Amino acid sequence: MALKIYNTLTRKKEPFETLEPGKVRMYVCGPTVYNKAHVGHAMSALVFDIIRRYLEYRGYQVKHAMNYTDVDDKIILRASQLSMDPFALAETYIQEYRKNLEDLNVLPATINPRATQEIDQIISIIQGLIEKGYAYPAPNGDVYFRVTRDEDYGRLSGRKLDEMQAGARIEVGEQKEHPMDFALWKAAKPGEPAWDSPWGKGRPGWHIECSAMNLHHLGEQIDIHGGGNDLIFPHHENEIAQSESYTGKPFARYWVHNGMLQFGGEKMSKSLGNLVTIEEFLARHDADVLRLMVLNSGYRAPLTFNDEVIEQTERALERLKSALRPALPGAAGISAEAVKALEEQARAARAGFEEAMDDDFNTAGALSHLFELVRAINSARTEGATDEQLRAGQDVLRELAGVLGLRLRMEEEKPQEAAPFIDLLIEVRTELRKQKLWALSDLIRDRLAALGVTLEDTREGTTWRYQK
Repeated sequence: MALKIYNTLTRKKEPFETLEPGKVRMYVCGPTVYNKAHVGHAMSALVFDIIRRYLEYRGYQVKHAMNYTDVDDKIILRASQLSMDPFALAETYIQEYRKNLEDLNVLPATINPRATQEIDQIISIIQGLIEKGYAYPAPNGDVYFRVTRDEDYGRLSGRKLDEMQAGARIEVGEQKEHPMDFALWKAAKPGEPAWDSPWGKGRPGWHIECSAMNLHHLGEQIDIHGGGNDLIFPHHENEIAQSESYTGKPFARYWVHNGMLQFGGEKMSKSLGNLVTIEEFLARHDADVLRLMVLNSGYRAPLTFNDEVIEQTERALERLKSALRPALPGAAGISAEAVKALEEQARAARAGFEEAMDDDFNTAGALSHLFELVRAINSARTEGATDEQLRAGQDVLRELAGVLGLRLRMEEEKPQEAAPFIDLLIEVRTELRKQKLWALSDLIRDRLAALGVTLEDTREGTTWRYQK
């Protein structure tokens, strides 16, 4: 089947057809850098990393832009609280976030534009919107977008302007024509970063920044615009309004939004104070665990984050990695028919993986095919398959897991000084099992497990490995 993607704008899955054959222009809204990034930020980054990786696996050349909002009310307030220069504060968190993404095995974006580097482009777009009657300068130096001029305003979120107006109000100091008009340019306040403009010193509004960066680095039209579903309104709604009013062209062909990470039933956010930073998570867990949590959930659905889910995911990760272990000691090999069956399972896993991913990046479905392959590989190992006989299945598993961004790194080699003693205990345990002294044999198994040694009983005997 051809790749289909759910489009928030049309509220249905659509065949994926790019503006330019074989090439994808994808813009994903990045963080506002005023504090440490949390695992909610990681979820969005992982979702679009997975999407990008699969598109590249399918042969597309992806130009991926992810921005940094490095001038914003939150940055200014945080810098003031810390007695820091706001630009220095933003730079600190940009560098931290880059390290977070590297640790999470997220591919570097093709380009990371910053709002502060797009001021000339922003001013040019605002001027164009004023000339076309879509924007107006207020007497206080602000510039606003005139929502009543955009007949389609609200189509992304499904909101009607008159319904939005009912709950809107004009804040003190604002000089809007309509309560839903939004700021393109904000007049300077004492002590804040500001740039010269035709309307006086000021700084850009949040929404215009992304339109300017899109236009500058990807062009007037793009294939995919992504971000969390909390950005649908007002941010992405306003991006559509100002971008399409300026260019007269459809902005993005596909609007793709990921669900929110839920912590105790609530969205994880700085304002709610229920944060787990990326650094805190990675200090306790493998990066593959967080990625696998995202993969196990549909990207558009909310993702529950708690200790139980983390533990379940860690066990699932160990099952995936178990298929990459070498053959059992003294493995004599399996029949040609059994080897052929394993190779066929590998082919079936690839076909099923692609079919699932082609259906709006159904990663949970794709994973189910990988776990079927894992069972086949582990069964072949138990039957006595050699490393060479296991290799074809393992290579496909590694490749497809890599398409999802999973590294499946095996535990580091542990010192082998204890190996002779572990082997001796296994011999003793084997004799105890022959004598049906189950309590004593289980005691040895449990004590070894407490020391990080896992025993596996097979028809060929008992093997052991270090468990991290």
